[in-house]
Amino acid sequence: MKLTTKSFGVVAILAGSAFCAFGAQAQEPAQNDGLNASLWYQTAVEYKTTAISVYAGATRLLDDAIGDHSWTAALEQDGNYSSKPPAIILDVDETVLDNSAYQSWVVTANTSYSSKTWAAFVNDAISTPTPGALELTKAAAAKGVEVFYVSNRKAPEEAATIKNLQQYGFPYADADHVMLRGEKEEWGSAKATRRSAVAADYRVIMLFGDNFGDFTDDVDGTIDERLEVMDEYATYWGERWFMLPNPTYGSWESSAFGNDWKKSPEARRQDKLDALNSWSGPQE
Repeated sequence: MKLTTKSFGVVAILAGSAFCAFGAQAQEPAQNDGLNASLWYQTAVEYKTTAISVYAGATRLLDDAIGDHSWTAALEQDGNYSSKPPAIILDVDETVLDNSAYQSWVVTANTSYSSKTWAAFVNDAISTPTPGALELTKAAAAKGVEVFYVSNRKAPEEAATIKNLQQYGFPYADADHVMLRGEKEEWGSAKATRRSAVAADYRVIMLFGDNFGDFTDDVDGTIDERLEVMDEYATYWGERWFMLPNPTYGSWESSAFGNDWKKSPEARRQDKLDALNSWSGPQE
C-alpha cells in the first residue's frame, strides 16, 4: 500500500484523536471534600454498627423512661408534664432515613448541595432506613409511645417524606406526626418551637438526631462554645439524647468557618485546616 501525503494526514488525525481519548480517560477523579465521608457512611460497618448500637441502647432504656414520670428529654417541657403520655422525637435525615445516595451524587457529580436538587431527591422517596431506627420506633410504638418526626425538610416535601417513611413501616408516619419546616409560620429551621408543640401534649422521653440542633437551638457558636453546651448537658447523652454520626454535613462543619456560608469554598477550606489540632511533625 502506497501512503500519500493525504494518508499521512488521516493517520496523524486518528493518532491524535486516540491520544486525546486516552488522555481524557487517564485524568484523575476530581477532588471532593466529601468523598471519604460519603464512602464511610455508605460502606463502613463501623458506621452501621454505631447506629445500631445507639438505637439498641435507647431501646433498652424505654421501660425506665416510660415508668419514671419525672423523666423528660425536652428542654422545652413545662413543669406540669408527669401525667402526659410519653412520646419520642426523631430527626429524619441521617437519623431515621439514610440519604447518602444524594451526598454520593454530590461527590460523583463534583457539585454541591442545592435546594432544587435536594427537593428532587426527596420527591423520589428512595431513602433507606438508618440501621436500627425502624426497630427502635416500632419498639416504642408497641409500648404505647407516640413517635414524632421533626425534620428541616420543607413543608412542600411532606407527602414524599411520609411516603418514604410508610414504605418501610415506620410507625406514626402521617401528617400529624411528621413536622416539617414552614408548615406553620413559627416553625423555622430552629426546632425548639416544634419540640414545644409536642411537649405541650406529651412527655418527651427521648430525642434522636445527627445534628446538635436536634436537641437544642444553641448550636451556632464557635467550636469551643459548642463544646461548652455539650458539657452542660453531659447527663443527657446516651440516656435522653441520642446522637447518630454524620460526617457528611451539619452544624459541626460551619462552626469551623464562623457559620459564614458566604465565604468562598477555598476560604472555608482554609478555616477548616486552621481549626485542626495538628502534630508538629517529626523532629529533624
